[in-house]
Amino acid sequence: MRVTKFKHPPKTLLQSLKPYQQTTPLPRRAGHAIPAPMPRYALKIEYHGAAFFGWQRQKTHASVQQEIETALRKLEPNAPDIAAAGRTDAGVHALAQVAHCDLDKDWQPFRLSEALNYHLKPQPIAIVDVSKVDDGFHARFSALERRYMFRLISRRAPVTHDKGLVWQVPHPLDLAAMQQGAAHLLGHHDFTTFRSTDCQAQSPHKTLDQLDITAKPYPGGTEYNFHVRAKSFLHNQVRSFVGSLEHVGSGSWHPDDVLSALSAQNRAACGTVCPPQGLYLAGVSYEPDPFAATDS
Repeated sequence: MRVTKFKHPPKTLLQSLKPYQQTTPLPRRAGHAIPAPMPRYALKIEYHGAAFFGWQRQKTHASVQQEIETALRKLEPNAPDIAAAGRTDAGVHALAQVAHCDLDKDWQPFRLSEALNYHLKPQPIAIVDVSKVDDGFHARFSALERRYMFRLISRRAPVTHDKGLVWQVPHPLDLAAMQQGAAHLLGHHDFTTFRSTDCQAQSPHKTLDQLDITAKPYPGGTEYNFHVRAKSFLHNQVRSFVGSLEHVGSGSWHPDDVLSALSAQNRAACGTVCPPQGLYLAGVSYEPDPFAATDS
């Protein structure tokens, strides 16, 4: 039998295909090109909440989300829904809500904000900043913390210029007592007492990082500002805090009654849930901050 000798041993099929796999892209069939990702934009939003039934889109009532999506679809008819850092309730305001949107066109951020503000008129909503972000940014899930501020006015005469923007009580309040009561709420707790019975969160356990109360003169009275900070909040949590602390400030509760209410882990132990018009979503933190370049 004749034996053929090879100067070089033959390559295996896999070896022979390897250079082709490394250097030659597979051909694409017509109509099956992989679409490029849509540009994503972060929006910083300010709004007066009195005109809306909250942030989230409603079937029969006006919402902030719906108004912004309507404005976006005047720019791009197929623009998808937007997502926000927090779903504020009816009547709650925002100084710096954050949402993100995906669009087909590669917009300059300034032009996008100008176009949206034009189409949002006359609604009390303003896009105060826009930043182009990467696909991994998500207004809700990328947020590290949320900050709320509550305005409480103590004076006898009705407020006029701030009507609909504050909660007013006619009696004086003890700032030091409220601060003592607030200290019991800091840290990680079961906040069942201070969340709505309609709250959809799976757990009542949250970590409260800040609850500071400051006072400043207000014409004919005093304005108290509650600054609250946490990674996330339960439904009606901040308004439950403020209503209970107002009881402390008025003398109806002792500061330690706040601890008793917290320990009860019972919604019935909560003080008054104050109205929404004094509450503001003051800011949302991210790392890196998508608006850092425009804020500097």
